[in-house]
Amino acid sequence: MLVSLMIAAKAWAWLASGSAAMLGSLTDSLLDVSATLMNFFVLSYALKPADDDHRFGHGKAEALAGLGQAAFIAGSACLLTFHAVERFINPIQVTHSLLGVWVSVFAIFCTLAVVFVQYQAIKRTESVALKADSLHYKGDLLLNLAVLVALLLAYFGVMGADPIFAMLVAAYLLFNAWQIATESAAHLMDRELPDEEKEQIVAVACAHEAVHGVHALRTRQGGKIRFVEFHLELDDHITLVQAHRIADEVEVLVKEAFSLKKHPEFGGEVDVLIHQDPVSVTRKSKA
Repeated sequence: MLVSLMIAAKAWAWLASGSAAMLGSLTDSLLDVSATLMNFFVLSYALKPADDDHRFGHGKAEALAGLGQAAFIAGSACLLTFHAVERFINPIQVTHSLLGVWVSVFAIFCTLAVVFVQYQAIKRTESVALKADSLHYKGDLLLNLAVLVALLLAYFGVMGADPIFAMLVAAYLLFNAWQIATESAAHLMDRELPDEEKEQIVAVACAHEAVHGVHALRTRQGGKIRFVEFHLELDDHITLVQAHRIADEVEVLVKEAFSLKKHPEFGGEVDVLIHQDPVSVTRKSKA
């Protein structure tokens, strides 16, 4: 409800003032709502458990939706840039700029309220998605402040301020689009997990007293699930049953190391696949 009021107020201020900077702020708010609605439907599908047709789950639906959002945001930023350039070439006096100022102040307070509510929810749920969304709204605070400055300058007769700030808003949208696109592409291309996470996986596996080493580590991420594969180097003379038990124990250790309680930023879901190798064979291959 609060976000809807903010969008309605920005639309009113843009129609009354004709400010390109206010149009940029309105565009950003509309994109926020569109992204939230898209995320709701996509996440409901992406979080579905694996089935016979999707044995690795449905997590990549998030990345596909992310690419779509990035393209939509980039297109809106380009249109806003064209509008700002046209306004810069053919300047128009911004009318009712004080209305835009008060709407910007209202938008800042609304955004602060949303960030506060998200902060309380994050403390209770430790939700990764909420943390990312909260960071985006914190960025919107700077955006609304920039629009406020542009409208104040226009009120005092600085003609070029409005299109210049509109271009800055467009650049901000393009930056967001680039971040979303690169992160989504990384998930679709099965990029390896960060080095510190891989080092932690190896350290946890090697900490088991029966493990001589780890090799052939492969990792990727699909949605919120991290997929981890590696080979355990075990004693030559243990039984298959013992090797299976050791692999199960190492799997539990890796999952516990990346649990939601210990690492809220990781998401807490890890799928581990382990292959057991005799240590003598692996040492010969390394030699």
